[in-house]
Amino acid sequence: MIGYVVSAISAAAAVAGGYQSMSPTGQWYGQTFTGLPRGSRQLALTYDDGPNDPHTLRLLEVLARHGVQATFFLIGRYVKERPEIAREIVQAGHVAGNHTFSHPFLTFKSAGEIRRELAQCRSALEDALGQHSNLFRPPFGGRRPAVLRVARELGLEPIMWNVTGYDWNAPPAAVIEGKVSSQIHGGDVILLHDGGHKQIGADRSQTVMATDNLIARYKSEGYEFVTIPQMMQQIRT
Repeated sequence: MIGYVVSAISAAAAVAGGYQSMSPTGQWYGQTFTGLPRGSRQLALTYDDGPNDPHTLRLLEVLARHGVQATFFLIGRYVKERPEIAREIVQAGHVAGNHTFSHPFLTFKSAGEIRRELAQCRSALEDALGQHSNLFRPPFGGRRPAVLRVARELGLEPIMWNVTGYDWNAPPAAVIEGKVSSQIHGGDVILLHDGGHKQIGADRSQTVMATDNLIARYKSEGYEFVTIPQMMQQIRT
């Protein structure tokens, strides 16, 4: 009986640990930034898996039309393939962050492999942009203590999210908008995708349309769209 109880407790702990390693707002394995307290009138749009031709450029046009700046977590190997798009992101006033070089599931990588992924992405950003932000987002949100430790040893700040459009499989724009709107409480970090981790060319036209509509809606309701560094500044001041 005691053995059964121990096994059950161990299994429950394993399930909880697995959930925390993927849960975007989980803090069990270390502190990550997931937004401001509820009720804030600020929202942060973030985009993963770019640069992606042509949809990142179309997204930049939408953001420029609304006068909104966002945060892009870029895959290093795509930056090397499309450095001109990465440059356009930064030149437009947006923030570029580290999303690893090849988008692996870091939870199952060694500390050395994690370090190489982050360092290679940083090098790609530096080569393309001459600089890089200190922001990092783990692919799939997967992390464990070693992931956060290595990131911080490299001077990177882990950034997660608390709202997602579930847009990685390119649902209609109305579906993306509905998913986001059902989660908004103010002070949110919104996860969307301007690319796909498998290859450049992922169709993100629906995300571009959803972004256009979401900005119009929430601006009309008095919300302000900011970058992650701008949002984090609210905590430091």
